[in-house]
Amino acid sequence: MIAACGLKREARIVARACPDAVTVIGGGVAAQLEARLELAAEGFAGIILSCGIAGALSPALRPGDVVIDGDDTVVEQLRRAMPDAARGRIVGGDAILASVMAKRALRDATGGVAVDMESHVAARVAARRGLAFGAVRVISDGAADDLPPAALVGMRPDGGLALGAVLASLARDPRQLPALIRTGRQADRAFAGLKAAMEAVSRIIG
Repeated sequence: MIAACGLKREARIVARACPDAVTVIGGGVAAQLEARLELAAEGFAGIILSCGIAGALSPALRPGDVVIDGDDTVVEQLRRAMPDAARGRIVGGDAILASVMAKRALRDATGGVAVDMESHVAARVAARRGLAFGAVRVISDGAADDLPPAALVGMRPDGGLALGAVLASLARDPRQLPALIRTGRQADRAFAGLKAAMEAVSRIIG
């Protein structure tokens, strides 16, 4: 399995649950992720799985909920491993959707239930390589949650935490602190859900 992730933290969770998986980190840069996935997929016979956290487009989804998408055969495998997971379209974007209005507009335009920055890239590489594709994403921010500016600058291109940029944003506007704390708590819930989800995936995919 090749696991497409955006963050180092996501990749560590995947690697612990599925030690035989090849983890590829995009760091929020679509072209970088695509090039790395292409390299990893050369001569590979298996599945590309997009793994990580996501934003909700559907109001029915809450932080910690698992959403699955992908090829029908892969989704059926994932559903057996995670019968409580929601199935729906996970839409990809090249930037974080920060506002409730933007999430609503994307949902109306696409019918998607969740959005991330990796699944569309992973699906494109899988299709080009003739490989199976699936996505396991755990909701971090809800459809009714606006993200504070500090949350938008928190990812480095290597997938690590840009703590300096977060603190600088917070210093410029301390009023965003309550929203940032809420966002952090929701993210912790999502990462815990991702750990459980990947442990379930490991039992069927390895």
